[in-house]
Amino acid sequence: MFLTARNILKAWLLLSGFVAAFTALGWWIGGLGLASVFFVVCLLMAATVFWYGPRIVLASLGARELTLAEATLLHTTVERLAARAGVGRPRVYLLPSGHPHAISVGRGVSSSAVGLSKGLTAALPPAELEGVIAHELAKIRQRDVVVQTPVVVLAGWLVEASRIGGWLSRALLFVLAPIAASLVQILLSSRREFAADLRAADICESPHGLADALIRLEQVNELVEFKASPVTEPLYTVNPFEPVGIAAMFSTHPPIGERVARLRALDSEWREKLRAA
Repeated sequence: MFLTARNILKAWLLLSGFVAAFTALGWWIGGLGLASVFFVVCLLMAATVFWYGPRIVLASLGARELTLAEATLLHTTVERLAARAGVGRPRVYLLPSGHPHAISVGRGVSSSAVGLSKGLTAALPPAELEGVIAHELAKIRQRDVVVQTPVVVLAGWLVEASRIGGWLSRALLFVLAPIAASLVQILLSSRREFAADLRAADICESPHGLADALIRLEQVNELVEFKASPVTEPLYTVNPFEPVGIAAMFSTHPPIGERVARLRALDSEWREKLRAA
């Protein structure tokens, strides 16, 4: 309950702070007249981020919605796990990448979407795929998506704004990227991943599917190149980027080894069970 309330508060502070900051900038530049213009424009932008942020993120990743006829089993799995998680059935999107990864976006428990890449659905066995889906549903249940989605959109806008600098774009990127990264780091703690892992284990009634999936995804990251904006890093189940350069600035995920250890600790007798099997 505390995590949910905190995430909702963060989202409101982010959007209201965005409007307030640019309104103050307008006041400083041109007084009340320009401040009023900035206020109206930024208010519309904040509303756009809140209502259409999920669509913006999914479109930027080339996602398309999967119909029930296309993937009946996958829809059934998502619906079953969503019921256990206590969230409304999310829309299911297919990400075109061959790299295995998943994301969740939305405005709350009744208006959300889960995106699964082609590589993920092909690479993971059923138990591990369920673990990853449950992790993303846990983020929806905890309202992590309410913060993550607008943060990623606004940070992406800041980074993309460097392109207007022409031949100064690189210098502008060195200024705007740290600002965007600071926004991400302040609002998105790595603790949200631990909390989502624990809730996913409860949803699946076992921690091992997700633990095995995390190990597999870490191994695949070393073999398969992933291409996307590093600003989207907070959305994924694991960090798919090499932690170098700008990508390192946006990293919000804790080490996979620590996540796996915490999951295994939920079943202290798992080694004995494995030997017996």
